[in-house]
Amino acid sequence: MSVTTASAAAAPIARTPMRLAVIVGSNRDGRFAPVVADWAVGQARGHGEWDVDVIDVATTVLPAAIEVPGMSESPEVAALGARLAAADAFVVVTPEYNHSFPAALKHMIDLFRDEWRAKPVGFVSYGGMGGGLRAVEQLRLVFAELHTVSMRDSISFHGAWERFDEEGQPVDAEGCASAAKGMLTQLEWWSRTLSEARMARPYDV
Repeated sequence: MSVTTASAAAAPIARTPMRLAVIVGSNRDGRFAPVVADWAVGQARGHGEWDVDVIDVATTVLPAAIEVPGMSESPEVAALGARLAAADAFVVVTPEYNHSFPAALKHMIDLFRDEWRAKPVGFVSYGGMGGGLRAVEQLRLVFAELHTVSMRDSISFHGAWERFDEEGQPVDAEGCASAAKGMLTQLEWWSRTLSEARMARPYDV
């Protein structure tokens, strides 16, 4: 007869990291996006629940126009689609341009459909006084149309250029890390829950 001790019963269960695609949404010259994105990627990797893939719109070759359904995909679009399809969750890093998000980011989103569906998405935004929050609010509408689940909590950097030091770290490192942990924990819960749901019953509605 075997006996299960209290300590054995309470032993943590090892979990496989989920696949997180961090999308860097700006392609402007002189952009501040890499500073914010590098910090966000570091937070995700330090969280312990994520295998991180970084997708940068500035270095991803995409067609100038949306491809017509039924036409053969370009190799670049097919490769990016495979990376998005492999992801269990997304974090979008976006600035705010003229009260909205960058055109390059919208173009990349619009190239795909099924790759986004029934997956969670979180947001890290930056900008001036608004901190990119208006860009995030519009992205929530876009991703809702694609059947994603957006996280309630997002991370925003108001007056972002003064919020990071010369080494690319937030001046308020502790507060920012706490905000990142909260969002990533929400994202991880939804990621695992929706992944299990898709395996049990494909999302084809």
